[in-house]
Amino acid sequence: MLASPLFGLWSNHRPRREPLAVSISILVAASVLYAYVHVPASHNKYYMLISRALVGFGSGNVAVVRSYVAGATSLSERTGAMANISAFQALGFILGPAFQACFTLIGEKGVTFQAIDLQLNMYTAPSLMGALLGIVNIILVFAIFREHRVDELGRQISNINYENEEHAAEINSEESVDQVAVVSSNILFFVILFCFAIFETIATPLTMDMYAWTRSQAVLYNGIILAAIGFESMVVFIGVKILSKITEERILLLGGLVIIWVGFFILLPWGNQFPKIQWTDIQNNTIYNSSYWLSNTADYSNHTVEPTGCPPVQSWCFYTPVIHLAQYLTSDILIGIGYPTCNVMSYTLYSKIIGPKPQGVYMGWLTAAGSIARTLGPIFVSQIYTHLGPRWTFGILCGIVAVSILHLSVIYKRLIAFSVRYGRV
Repeated sequence: MLASPLFGLWSNHRPRREPLAVSISILVAASVLYAYVHVPASHNKYYMLISRALVGFGSGNVAVVRSYVAGATSLSERTGAMANISAFQALGFILGPAFQACFTLIGEKGVTFQAIDLQLNMYTAPSLMGALLGIVNIILVFAIFREHRVDELGRQISNINYENEEHAAEINSEESVDQVAVVSSNILFFVILFCFAIFETIATPLTMDMYAWTRSQAVLYNGIILAAIGFESMVVFIGVKILSKITEERILLLGGLVIIWVGFFILLPWGNQFPKIQWTDIQNNTIYNSSYWLSNTADYSNHTVEPTGCPPVQSWCFYTPVIHLAQYLTSDILIGIGYPTCNVMSYTLYSKIIGPKPQGVYMGWLTAAGSIARTLGPIFVSQIYTHLGPRWTFGILCGIVAVSILHLSVIYKRLIAFSVRYGRV
């Protein structure tokens, strides 16, 4: 949230290679710190917090990437180029959870390398892999990346002067950007990212509560599900590129929001079947299998015997019907269609609304809106889901998405390209 506008401003005045290299270096350092959080004798949680904050700060380079794509493509190329960028992001969603699922084979203890104080386990392995990929990215930025800029008709702009680029754009474009459309786009993007942040955050606790999965099972199965959604998203991005040639981006954005609403509506609990309560494991071991319980008391205290089910501290577990696995998987499929459609359409429409001006700061604000959503999403889950349960959680989400659909309908006519608005194209 904080870094995106800063990196965007940097990219408006300097070669984009600079903010990209610095931001990726921060990500590498943060990933390595995450893997070594266990080393300090005290205050480990603060080092964990620092590593997570640095990951967030380094991730601000998304604004630089999007602004570069907006400046390097014509209006006719924009949707396809944004879809390509999002498709590679989806590829990360595929490979990331897939590798995470594979890393569960290492286990929670894993292997310790005493010489370098490194614990390689199912939690640190993804972070170390991220650091390695970051180093590869830095090499690619310096070896392959080249600056390229065209106007909205696709004509090459040569001799880019970063110090004067923004000033020149203001001279050549006396018309102002539609700020109502800009703010509305940020609001819609916030809602889209807020919904997805809740969706991916709630996956682990929801499936552990509803289906009595263990921690390892939740990581494995949800990793597989998210990988499948990532693959589905890549197919959607290809479809979006095709559909954008025969229909408007605004229609696709509206359709994506409707699909997201249906996806969350399906998750509303119903029926007479209730989730398994976690304490039944303890009760069964204590009353009906006391010999097993006594012989495994030490194991249980060391958490080798893991209680499963919906914890009784969540009072809603006793009166809220279970969300069937078919409901959960159907919702995954629908959100896997709606989210990528809304994501790429938001960036595309936003870049077209801004027009020929340097878009680093504007893209920074859009990315910041998404970052705020990803910040508030887990807080929403931890409060609403924990205290009120899935019925309130998904009911509120359905209401938020419904209001967003109404908002989009109201400002629909203003979400047009800058050049179209002023009759240039």
